[in-house]
Amino acid sequence: MINIRFLRQGEELAGFVVSGHSGFAETGSDIVCAAVSSAAYMTANTITDILMLKPSLTERDGCLSLQLSAEEINRAGDILKGFELHMKELEKQYPDYIKLERGA
Repeated sequence: MINIRFLRQGEELAGFVVSGHSGFAETGSDIVCAAVSSAAYMTANTITDILMLKPSLTERDGCLSLQLSAEEINRAGDILKGFELHMKELEKQYPDYIKLERGA
């Protein structure tokens, strides 16, 4: 199961933590893992390499975590909203393989 936790500062989306493996198919053939990974890395890369922001970013043992500072939320919040929307749609398509947590 892939777990995606969205981080918030008040009402604003401020980051995410993606962890786990879907188990949908064998490694190298898992379209669910590929979809989630691709979207998560595109989100992180857009924030860091296009907007040139410096969020807290950690990648370790199959877990990707990104958290914006309060000052960065205004510039990158819409990108995170797009990622959240995409993950909600994937969760609808693959409810046995993706779980979204909407928390603080």
